[in-house]
Amino acid sequence: MIKDKHIREWYLRNKKYHKSEIAKIFNVEYVHLILPGKDDLYITKYGLPVIGNLKPENHLTDDKWFDENSEKLSGTSSVYKVRTKEANGKAIDIVIKWNRMGQDIPGGYESNGLMYAQFNSPFEEFSLVMELGDEFYKYPEELFVQKPLAIFVPSETSELWRLGRKEYMMQSLISKHEEIKLDMHRSYAVIYEWIEGMDLVQAYEKKLIDKKHIESYTVEAHGKIKHKGFIVRDNKPQHVILRTDEEGEWRQNKKKRIPNGLVDFELLERTPERDDIVKKDKRDEYLKRQKDRFSIETPRKYHPHLKHTNIMGVEYIYGRVESTKGRLWVVGKDPWLFDYFLPERWQQTPRTKISAHRDFYYTVTKDNIHLVWKVSKVGLQPDLDPFKNDERKILEHGYNSPFEEFSLAVKIGKKGIPTIYPRAIYMSGNKTQIPKNLFDKSRYETHKNFKTPDRTQILNRNHDYILIWGYWNGPDDKLADKDGDYYEGIDTLRAYREGIITREEYFSLMRSAKRKMLKVGVEDLYLKGSHILISLDSEGSLVKDRYGKPEIRICNFEYLKVIGGNKKR
Repeated sequence: MIKDKHIREWYLRNKKYHKSEIAKIFNVEYVHLILPGKDDLYITKYGLPVIGNLKPENHLTDDKWFDENSEKLSGTSSVYKVRTKEANGKAIDIVIKWNRMGQDIPGGYESNGLMYAQFNSPFEEFSLVMELGDEFYKYPEELFVQKPLAIFVPSETSELWRLGRKEYMMQSLISKHEEIKLDMHRSYAVIYEWIEGMDLVQAYEKKLIDKKHIESYTVEAHGKIKHKGFIVRDNKPQHVILRTDEEGEWRQNKKKRIPNGLVDFELLERTPERDDIVKKDKRDEYLKRQKDRFSIETPRKYHPHLKHTNIMGVEYIYGRVESTKGRLWVVGKDPWLFDYFLPERWQQTPRTKISAHRDFYYTVTKDNIHLVWKVSKVGLQPDLDPFKNDERKILEHGYNSPFEEFSLAVKIGKKGIPTIYPRAIYMSGNKTQIPKNLFDKSRYETHKNFKTPDRTQILNRNHDYILIWGYWNGPDDKLADKDGDYYEGIDTLRAYREGIITREEYFSLMRSAKRKMLKVGVEDLYLKGSHILISLDSEGSLVKDRYGKPEIRICNFEYLKVIGGNKKR
């Protein structure tokens, strides 16, 4: 979901005139222009008002113009102040800096503070700068953070040694950039606004401040950002700007102190404490939104790639996954939940296999969300023997599709039978093929009339489907009100084997589960103890229902069948 209305509205107004798309990378929203020659330009919300000036032909790629209208700034990197050509009757000053990701830090091995540091990628840098800038947005007189305007990526490629990059460093960065394909052989230029003024070293050389001010202003500026939860590994006085007005006079705030500006963020980081706060805030927002995912009034204006849809009685937010070319259906009506389930948030995080017989995994996402996910078996024939009556019934029914599983979970949940929470369905971008001797075509036939909002069939036999469920550690309402005091879910068969419940209690719970489901018109064709959860509270006591019995919760939906329906749904 694109939060910034200016980016969303610009895209909707201009997409037919430009080869463009909306990109969201490290939580920063961009208008991505694909330029002639396959150059790329990623424009932030701050760059949109001057988008014409930021096009590279108006500053960087016109060699004659660049030579006559640029000034190399001090420092060890390639950074320039450039006056752009006029666009819409206006020329502006910008700062262009070639990003140094994958390079060794000059003097890094001689400084404890830089020994383990790495240059940010341009997208990491912009993400951190935008976050830092938001902290000072209401109080710019406290510290003015240079605004990021755009990232320019020429199409030309070069050998790593020419770019000064180390392959192992770049591979590490590439693995973190799952929302975009980072190219280790292309150059990346970050473009910032120009801040009028001079850095502390320049002010000292012009005898406008003395030596003690260099140190005090540097400490003051970096103390301010540390107070907000950020550090810059190289605290250089050249990064602190004494801002001036149009007449060249130093700006002063109400306290008659010279306010500082801050530039150069290639070594900007969050403090560990802020990192923890950011993760907690994101988790808290997630829990509150999950609580209201069905009751929220769906916003009228979406990210252009997100649509509301209803499949088999379940509300979804649907969209394409740009990073993998897959598809994603997120349960509920809240588009803000979509980003939490993008595969880059959970697919590569450490995972634990929780079933010996199925591709079923537990993971904690990059947003500190606990999930379980499994690969759907839709389209496969169950490995069962038709000679046996009970197994023949299962073969005739086949595996439920992901959409059937979620529909059944929502249906029986509404009828008073607790279940684990269905969260999202992800169709992978990679193509797969099921051997003919194992293929069951039934679901593709029964689902052929179910379409996505972009008019493709929801089931595609050439792609894998992954079901994402909430990891059961307590009701959504309970966790949204107070995150903590977690439950532990344990399947009834394991609970019996570990002596948590007796044999008689186990049989009673299984009969109760079967009876409750039959009462609402659903049968589990392969009911086992591992399909039913009971819960232990934080003190290790069984969570009971209103009748004083252990509360049961359905956690497997592969073989659930609506009684009275077709043999193959």
